[in-house]
Amino acid sequence: MQNPDEIFVALRDAMVELFELDPEQVTPDANLYEDLEIDSIDAVDLIDHIKRQTGQKIAAEDFKAVRTVGDVVEVVNRLVNPVAP
Repeated sequence: MQNPDEIFVALRDAMVELFELDPEQVTPDANLYEDLEIDSIDAVDLIDHIKRQTGQKIAAEDFKAVRTVGDVVEVVNRLVNPVAP
């Protein structure tokens, strides 16, 4: 299992590679759309990358509420570390 810090580092590295971003830009508070200029096609690429890395699909409704890098980390954390009932 990965903790949120490890997820953030992996996500930041992926975003730097996928979208040619400066690593310093990718912070937990960075807004995907305004600060990082991620568009809907980029978001699909990011979702696909997460699916390949985790082996799990992110539900579209989970990703609709995502606004910041920290939000993505939370979604991925819930995917890879499900809460036991």
